Amino acid sequence: MLCTRAALCFFLTLAATTATYAQFTDASGDLGFSGGGKAAFGDYNNDGFVDLYSGKLWRNENGKRFVEVTDSGVGGGEAIWGDYDNDGNLDLFTFTGVGALYKNRGDGKFDTIEFPELPTKNSRGAVWIDINNDSLLDLYVGGYEIWQQTVHPDVVYMNKGHGVFEEVWRSPSNYSARGVAAADYNGDGFVDVYVSNYRLQPNFLWNNNQKNGFEDVAEQTKSHGIPDAVIEYTGGIKYPICGHTIGSCFGDMNNDGLIDLFVGNFSHPRPGQDHPQFLQNGGPKKDFVFQDRSKSAGLAWQESYASPTFGDFNNDGTQDFFFTTVYGVGSGNIHNYPVLYLGKGDWTFEDVTEAQQVSKLPPTYQAAWADIDNDGDLDLCTAGKIFRNDNQLTGKWLKISLAGDGKKANRSGIGAIVRITVGDQIITRHIESGTGEGNQNDLTLHFGFGELKADTVTAEVTWPGNYKQIVDGLKLNQRHTLRFE
Repeated sequence: MLCTRAALCFFLTLAATTATYAQFTDASGDLGFSGGGKAAFGDYNNDGFVDLYSGKLWRNENGKRFVEVTDSGVGGGEAIWGDYDNDGNLDLFTFTGVGALYKNRGDGKFDTIEFPELPTKNSRGAVWIDINNDSLLDLYVGGYEIWQQTVHPDVVYMNKGHGVFEEVWRSPSNYSARGVAAADYNGDGFVDVYVSNYRLQPNFLWNNNQKNGFEDVAEQTKSHGIPDAVIEYTGGIKYPICGHTIGSCFGDMNNDGLIDLFVGNFSHPRPGQDHPQFLQNGGPKKDFVFQDRSKSAGLAWQESYASPTFGDFNNDGTQDFFFTTVYGVGSGNIHNYPVLYLGKGDWTFEDVTEAQQVSKLPPTYQAAWADIDNDGDLDLCTAGKIFRNDNQLTGKWLKISLAGDGKKANRSGIGAIVRITVGDQIITRHIESGTGEGNQNDLTLHFGFGELKADTVTAEVTWPGNYKQIVDGLKLNQRHTLRFE
């Protein structure tokens, strides 16, 4: 029986842990890493150190080296991790090319599993998601386009068990999907999907309405973009001008327990093109309509923003974010560079790119967070490099891995939300299988607590299906595995 009592509230406040000195070091050379493409973190060999797929498979050896694995049976491409057969081993799906599914045998090798051919050869993003809460992970794959020729639909593949996937749905509007992200933004127990559409097209927010499949609620929740004049596109499609969205990510930016949304727009310097948006979830009192908080956020405009990702790199309890660019030089001969912003928890953010020694990086779509050396702080993979976080602060931390039972909850815990209440702050993290454009953060959740005086906290886990579980007495500065009960 799952515990449903309220989470214990610590009447303590999180001390603000600033980042006034450089924490990041380019450790790529020391680690032996040189991976291009997107980044997908996942511990495929269950040794406690998170590995990395970045165009090829890299095995993490005790946080000290990344070794290229050439005999695993996994091919190239862009990929996401998820345990589709609930055997406790992370499997791999590549969403580029014709698409390929690799079953993890548990001995370091992978078997290729028969999978339906994708309708597109150049998908830019996908997510694992248990659409019907049967504990089997399904797949949502973005379609994208062949420029000035055709636009491919997004596709859903349902996991029928025993390694069988069946195409059950295609998006009705041929919009050019880029990144795909998923989270239960409205707390109904069913994970929803946000699709970043390119070419000034409105974005999708597919509400998983449990019985009748997906319903696009982007317009009614004000998350589709900022519509302008109507234009005509390839194939006679007409739509209101919105943004060139490349990648987006879900995350609680103000610690109120609600999943907010950051929309990463590429925007040329001319009228009618959306800049990036910080969207606050209004919650049940406002019918989960998003409020645009972009004006106060402090993000400086650059033309070629692309792939964002959330992570609390300084362990102060608030989400920070890294945001890539894909032009070296944009319009007006202006240089574009990826940026790192420090979250303040009040919808304002501080640019710490130069201070953290991650400035002037080259154009890239790659951006994902993971604690590669298990020292309690998040490291960053971007631009073909790994930046190790050498955090000298005393901020407390906690890492949580979830393990479903494979009957009511998927083994990877994908779609689950964990909340930890500290004073008036509800620090919220969710397990996701996609962020930005085609990247994946570690499935192990990371929490920072600054200078919290308590040594233990209580976590409330909300599994897909709205199963609630309360776990008391979690010691800080440790990693815990919480199992579905």
